[in-house]
Amino acid sequence: MKRIAFLISGSGSDMQSVLDAIDRGEIDGKAVLTVASNAQAYGLVRAAARGIPTAVCAKADFADGEARDREILRLLDEYNAELVVLAGYLGILSPFAAEKLKGRAINIHPALLPSYGGKGFYGIRVHRAVIEAGEKVSGATVHYVDGGTDTGEIIKQVRVPVEPGDTPETLAARVLEAEHVLLPQVVAELCRDK
Repeated sequence: MKRIAFLISGSGSDMQSVLDAIDRGEIDGKAVLTVASNAQAYGLVRAAARGIPTAVCAKADFADGEARDREILRLLDEYNAELVVLAGYLGILSPFAAEKLKGRAINIHPALLPSYGGKGFYGIRVHRAVIEAGEKVSGATVHYVDGGTDTGEIIKQVRVPVEPGDTPETLAARVLEAEHVLLPQVVAELCRDK
């Protein structure tokens, strides 16, 4: 059974999809920690309701990103996290942290990487860019975390059609549904060492 930690910034719905899959017996893993980038992240409420230890590592509380990442790494070590899931985490891990987590940290991104990834491409901005470019297909990608932004090795993707009349919000809702299927599948595979 793999020990899983989550890094989040918002509602924690991607994390919840993994927790639900654990409950259904689809993932041979145990959630051991949730770290949020801000104290208002609703995902902290979701984690606490399940008895999962939580911590907040807000950028403003540290001298720089590297200092924050050192605290995150310390927490991951303290809870013996074997798999680290960036589930809607808006922070960018520094290269040294990414190297320390190499092969055991994954991220989910709301587009078909390598398109619509990198600096500035997060949340609704991704979906707006996809629609403005006239794309017919979008989707979600789970990839390993590396020293770049959305540049790690792609593990698995799912395609989501862009429908006529889509707004960034309607597309975002359908991509999020796809994420809630894709992420638990990948976590399950990684917990089986596939």
